Amino acid sequence: MKRIFFLLLITTTFLSNAQTVTEPKNNPVEWSQNYEPFKIVGNLYYVGTYDLASYLILTDKGNILINTGLQNSLPIIKNNIKKLGFNYNDIKILSLTQAHFDHMGAMAEIKRETGAKLYVDEKDVSELESGGKSDYELGKYGITFEPVKPDFLLKNNDKIKLGNTVLTLLHHPGHTKGSCSFIFETTEGNKKYKVLIANLPSIIIDGKFSEVKTYQSIRKDYAYTFSAMKKLNFDLWVASHASQFDLHKKRNPGASYDPKLFMDKENYFKKLKDLENDYLEKVKEDSVKK
Repeated sequence: MKRIFFLLLITTTFLSNAQTVTEPKNNPVEWSQNYEPFKIVGNLYYVGTYDLASYLILTDKGNILINTGLQNSLPIIKNNIKKLGFNYNDIKILSLTQAHFDHMGAMAEIKRETGAKLYVDEKDVSELESGGKSDYELGKYGITFEPVKPDFLLKNNDKIKLGNTVLTLLHHPGHTKGSCSFIFETTEGNKKYKVLIANLPSIIIDGKFSEVKTYQSIRKDYAYTFSAMKKLNFDLWVASHASQFDLHKKRNPGASYDPKLFMDKENYFKKLKDLENDYLEKVKEDSVKK
């Protein structure tokens, strides 16, 4: 898989605290496009943009927000939470699936405004605190976001507990050093559902794995992640990008509540297999002699 195409063009914005943030200038339009919020299942809601997924999880002790999109996604997320009838300031916990600008561009601002605690995979701490400057790939191109300091560092299978909800963090490295997925149970009436918020392990480098000097375990980490993700058991799944779980093919705007739309486990395993094939092709590059 080729490196994401927008790295060549960048734009710089200045925050009120004089922190400089540099984002690509030609991000896909879908990343900043409005999309109606909706209930996925139980206490899980989609509140992100057309393609950058943000998930609101309601609990009886406040709410959890996973992923915040781009820096300019904040007004969309706020408005979507309001449209659903919920209070933005009820967010008590923040987390993310990967420390890239397109999934946490607004994280620092939301943390300041709500006072929510940030729970992260411990392997992404350097990227979070440097604003992405230390990222093995995007950092080379000066692609950054506002730095943010986590409150709690998590390892594989650690829990995030708030009220009546318990999320399990699944360490799925490769895309970033601390990429992760989340799995939890929710109920709707008399039914229980196991929900997976998946961070699919796509590859963003053009060169060989052996050339990535600032992330020398990248090849091994991807191998681990593919193995781990193929063993997961769940009822419904979503992902970091709406396009990754075919949201817009499954659901039309204004559609009624239907959790069955997201029960396509076979599609999950197909997507995972396609990405693993990309990985295996990349592995072959390291064995080719010049």
